[in-house]
Amino acid sequence: VGFPTGLKWKYTRNNLEKTKYIVCNADEGEPGTFMDKHILEGDPHSVIEGMIISGYAIGAKKGYIYLRKEYPKAYKILKHAIDQCLEFNLLGKNILNSNFDFDIELRVGAGAFICGEESALLESIEGNRGESRIKPPYPASKGLFNKPTSINNVETLACVPHIMLKGSEWFKSIGTEKSSGTKIFSISGNINKPGIYEVPFGITLREIIYDLGEGMPKESKFSFAGFGGPSGGFLFEEHLDIPIDFDSLQPYGAAMGSGGIIIFDESNCIIDILKLFMKFNREESCGKCTPCRQGTFALENLLQKFIDGLAKIEDIDKMIKLGNIMKRSALCGLGQAAPLPIFSALRYRKETFIQHINNQCPICQNGGEING
Repeated sequence: VGFPTGLKWKYTRNNLEKTKYIVCNADEGEPGTFMDKHILEGDPHSVIEGMIISGYAIGAKKGYIYLRKEYPKAYKILKHAIDQCLEFNLLGKNILNSNFDFDIELRVGAGAFICGEESALLESIEGNRGESRIKPPYPASKGLFNKPTSINNVETLACVPHIMLKGSEWFKSIGTEKSSGTKIFSISGNINKPGIYEVPFGITLREIIYDLGEGMPKESKFSFAGFGGPSGGFLFEEHLDIPIDFDSLQPYGAAMGSGGIIIFDESNCIIDILKLFMKFNREESCGKCTPCRQGTFALENLLQKFIDGLAKIEDIDKMIKLGNIMKRSALCGLGQAAPLPIFSALRYRKETFIQHINNQCPICQNGGEING
């Protein structure tokens, strides 16, 4: 669910602490996502301007951009853009004689997926190991260096200057009633024209695949699409015409995530994909809490049993029970959301799991793309 930026700023601004921070989460680590890289390399000043405005709004005098180590080009461009702003007094002391001081510091992460989670990101900026914090307290009350902090993503901050120029009504006129504006999606996988697309909220998956992406390659057939990376859910053929926004995806067990959509055709077995997703979650878990550290490991092993033809019907119940425990008790979103792709697949394609139990999966028997 997308948390409203205005509320986040309001909670941070209303805190009585004098020192506050604005943090840009540019740790784009979700597989299949590359939107932030495009924005940071193509229009870094929009993000910087968004941070200056948000800093003024919440009463912060310093901001941090937390960038992935794997984006050296974006780092150079951002550093140059910050230097330009300092030269023209758009950053620093008494910006444009406004009596407002604001500085931005670039911090580079070490490539840990967990540092995309806001509290682990704050720990990393502070020089600590990237591990999630127990919540509450939330960043708006005790965030970076234990001070009130607003954490926003690259895309949100890049929108701020445009909203300031054209007004909130203009922004709300785009998209849907509860999901205003546009969304940038990165589309990859089995599709003719992968890439980055900025579209209004409410577009359908069919429009994304067959209009923007120009369809499936070599006349292959659409099977399913992964939303939100290894911690999101799936949409299937019967979901091609639902609107894509924060609220519309929820009833179907899918999540918007940061905007990555991976398209799969009929050569892909969903259990193979689930195994890859869970392996990623297991490797990227910070290990701080037992539900995530042990849960991702156990779920990966259970999925492997299905792939090897060794699973039994009770293993489905084991995955559901373990997944629900992780949802309720893991410290952060990585562990809480890790089982969601499994829930999504079981909800709409449980027959595939049954086929694996009976060694009758037609994709794996014919040498599927992953398991062949």
